[in-house]
Amino acid sequence: MSSLVLQSDFGLDDGAVSAMYGVAVGVDPTLRIHDVTHNIPPYDIWEGSYRLAQVLTYWPEGTVFVSVVDPGVGSDRLSVVARTATGHYVVTPDNGTLTHLEDIFGITELREIDETRNRRPGSEESYTFHGRDIYAFTGARLASAATSFEDVGRTVDLGELVRLPITAPTLRDGSIRGIIDTLDVRYGSLWTSIPRELFRELAVAPGDRVRVRVHHHDTVVHAAQVTYAHSFASVEIGESLLYVNSLDRMAIAINRGHYARAFSLGTGASWHVTLDPVR
Repeated sequence: MSSLVLQSDFGLDDGAVSAMYGVAVGVDPTLRIHDVTHNIPPYDIWEGSYRLAQVLTYWPEGTVFVSVVDPGVGSDRLSVVARTATGHYVVTPDNGTLTHLEDIFGITELREIDETRNRRPGSEESYTFHGRDIYAFTGARLASAATSFEDVGRTVDLGELVRLPITAPTLRDGSIRGIIDTLDVRYGSLWTSIPRELFRELAVAPGDRVRVRVHHHDTVVHAAQVTYAHSFASVEIGESLLYVNSLDRMAIAINRGHYARAFSLGTGASWHVTLDPVR
């Protein structure tokens, strides 16, 4: 038996998440069920995609994830199960939720869920809660070994996978350009797409100053000089810093402050960031 890990934009103010738990326990009362988060902003597929990538490899191989951020519920978008190159499974609508997993870890196989066999009994006329009726049910069956990945449904060509636009970080003329993937939500740090290994090519040492520019689309909306530091304790309270976050990517923060709120900055493919060493 594998663990079942749930994620959604449902919040915890009503019974939606509890209903998903109930369906999963109905498949197997001994199933171990956990959560990534249920506080994905409503309809924010990009955020859901990123949060899966944030946690995936900390769970054992074979873990089954269910991710439901599904503004197109009831449409012709596919319901799928993906097998990642790391040996994990993700049950989700095919609407871009798998973008970061494919980009960072790779997806080796994709199958469409055959809803005639993988649907909560009695839910055939339910069209608006696939998270409960299809995804939690299928995820629980996979995690409890009541069904196999091969029995989920037909194979889908990976070229048909719905992808959100991602721009790879680049180094050019001594400047690195990436995007602001997401925030460290509670503390407001900007988590960029720039990996530590690429940043190392700038030959910046801890304590050096780095020039940060943030572009929204093609307009510079923020510019600053910050200190590259190992940790928040390396700078004064209220001082800005550049550091390596828990995903081994570059991040920008204010020690005991909220960087995104302080400068009205957002996240996603339209928010670009450049880093230049101050010589």
